[in-house]
Amino acid sequence: MTVTVLVEESNGQFNASLLGSSTLHAVRASRGEAIAALERELAEKIAAGELIDLEVRPGGVAALSGIFRDDPVLNDICNEIYSQRDAQRLELS
Repeated sequence: MTVTVLVEESNGQFNASLLGSSTLHAVRASRGEAIAALERELAEKIAAGELIDLEVRPGGVAALSGIFRDDPVLNDICNEIYSQRDAQRLELS
C-alpha cells in the first residue's frame, strides 16, 4: 500500500502526517525519525484492521456508466438506430 505523507519542519521539529488525516502524524527531531515513527503508527493501524482500502463508486451521471452494457434490449435499440442512420446516409448520397 502506498500512502502520501506530508513532512513539514517547524521550530526545529519535523511533523510527518498522513495526507488527509488529522490524527495520523508523528513529530520528531529529524525528518527520518518522523517518517519512521509515522510508518510504525500506520503499520499498527493496518495490523489492527483500522485502515482498509475502500473504493467509492462515482455518483451522478458517472454512476450510470456501463449499467446497461449486457442489456439485450438496449443492444437491439442501438442496432436499429445504426441501421436507420446508415439508410439515411445512403439516401443523402
